[in-house]
Amino acid sequence: MNATRKLPSIQGSVVADRIYRATILFFALCVPLLLLLIFVEIGRAGWPALRQFGGAFLTSSRWDPVQGEFGAAPAILGTLLTSIIALLIATPLALGGAIFLSEFCPAWLRQPLSFLIDLLAAVPSVVFGLWGVFVLVPLLRGTVMPFLRDTLHLGVTPFFTGPAYGPSVLAASLILAIMVLPYIAAVSREVLMAVPRSQREAALALGATRWETITGAVVPYARTGIFGGIILGLGRALGETMAVTMVIGNRHELSASLFAPGYTMASLIANEFSEATSDLHLSALMAVGFVLFVITLLVNAVARLLVRRVGEVRA
Repeated sequence: MNATRKLPSIQGSVVADRIYRATILFFALCVPLLLLLIFVEIGRAGWPALRQFGGAFLTSSRWDPVQGEFGAAPAILGTLLTSIIALLIATPLALGGAIFLSEFCPAWLRQPLSFLIDLLAAVPSVVFGLWGVFVLVPLLRGTVMPFLRDTLHLGVTPFFTGPAYGPSVLAASLILAIMVLPYIAAVSREVLMAVPRSQREAALALGATRWETITGAVVPYARTGIFGGIILGLGRALGETMAVTMVIGNRHELSASLFAPGYTMASLIANEFSEATSDLHLSALMAVGFVLFVITLLVNAVARLLVRRVGEVRA
């Protein structure tokens, strides 16, 4: 009799579990479905420009809405250049901070210092842009650029030539370096702290110094996760819009000099989307957005795979 009475209750639990599982599956599928819809819609909107200009859209530097000619090469190269320079600046700082927090920092200081570094990620990009306009750009124009060009005699290279405008690729790169630093530092810190204690003890037992233990045992063990954090920072830098738009100068030209104004894909869209009057102009901007979306998606996918790989190795 008792088993008969419990049977409806068990069946009800099974039905509830199935409903719960189906609901969770639906919500989980909504995320890739949303990405797919964005991919399709932006690609569809940008297809007329891609079809008309073909490969020249990615290689041409001519952007003339009046004549109906569009080439996104300066914006694409500007996006990649500013992001790579930002990583070159931010990665040593972020990795050094992560090593200090995980290996040397006193316990009472670790949490407040980590919070302050992570707080950089919460600052709105427009605030970074305003700081860049009123503090960084004047500093670059009046001090840093002349110092690099004249005092250090780097003006003999094509990268530090020309007048010191202030708004430039260099200014945008420095802003991006500050903005991506907390992302790289946070991931690197967590990965380094997750390295097994036995890894450190084994190196110390073999006679390694503290620094040799970090460089020879801890960092190599976590290198995949650190690289994943760097790629996450790259994905953040690729899509930044407002701060870069305010300090890069927004000139659609290819220049080897870091002192010259430039353009990124995000700033190009932000500046011209509201002014696009023709269908071809709007399609060209959507095509730029499509290229940026694909690049950012691939970069972040690679980063996630690398971070997951570290987790699997630790498990």
